[in-house]
Amino acid sequence: MPASPDTEMIKDGLHPQARKILDLIAESDARDLETMSPVAARFMFDMKAPNLNLPTVEVRAVEALEIPGPAGALRARLYRPQGASSAPLPVLVFFHGGGYVIGSLKSHDPQCRYLCREADCLVLSVDYRLAPDHKFPAAVEDAFAAVRWAAETAPALGGDPARLALCGDSAGGNLTAVCCHMARDQGGPAIALQAMIYPNLDIFADLPSHALFDEDLILTRPIIDWFVAHYLNGENDRTDPRFAPLRYADFTGLPPAVIVTAEFDPLRDEGAAYADALAAADIPVDYTCQAGQIHNFLLWGEVIDAAPETLDRVAARLRQVFAGEGVCF
Repeated sequence: MPASPDTEMIKDGLHPQARKILDLIAESDARDLETMSPVAARFMFDMKAPNLNLPTVEVRAVEALEIPGPAGALRARLYRPQGASSAPLPVLVFFHGGGYVIGSLKSHDPQCRYLCREADCLVLSVDYRLAPDHKFPAAVEDAFAAVRWAAETAPALGGDPARLALCGDSAGGNLTAVCCHMARDQGGPAIALQAMIYPNLDIFADLPSHALFDEDLILTRPIIDWFVAHYLNGENDRTDPRFAPLRYADFTGLPPAVIVTAEFDPLRDEGAAYADALAAADIPVDYTCQAGQIHNFLLWGEVIDAAPETLDRVAARLRQVFAGEGVCF
């Protein structure tokens, strides 16, 4: 079916690098995600994620770990930055994106390495349980268990539990937001910064970007529906704040935030609305929308300059809060 005139008009505003990615996808023989089984989609995603990803940067060490989760051990990776300092290092817990169905430690390895180097911190990447094998709120429970473990175990890892931050993209951005609410409401651990990159924060809210960009731009409505059908148990989960953190009633007492959205992403307005909710609660927020960009741009850093630019922005804020310079965005 040919694209509608509205779709063509929207595409005229795309950054040339984003357009190149869309052209490469259109020319490939890749199947539409929503036509695949979760197992096949995971395999495809992990195989294709490295193709145009950020260059792999060197770090001092990458350690495979198993950490305790609420339903058994969770796989994780711990990244250590270069340098031989004996002082405890800050800790960043990272949650990969993938709609709670796909994505892995492998798919986001370059991003974790980059942040480890640029923020000069330990990075703990968490392989939380995926749907539909493990439906909502399994991913949330695993993510928060990992945050608590990171705080409790930081000294043994060479980390500083007083300098703990969270970061994630897409579904991982959602988990980052939810874990910050849970930490506040359950008495800790204290989180120095939350960084969310094109996060999904209330996919069923009535926001303009949901209708504007729901076809032909990576994250289409059929793909969103495919993720939701696999992850949620039913209609009631759609308004649970642990799935839609924009619906939390109280945003006070949360950590400072970095939020990055993409202009041509159905999730764009969710991120902007979340930034507004934080700001209204007097939480410092560094919000930016990457002009001309599309969902998942972070995974195409070989082509899209916005990927390293975004990680540089996050790393700069991490260094700021880790250095105790105070937060003034």
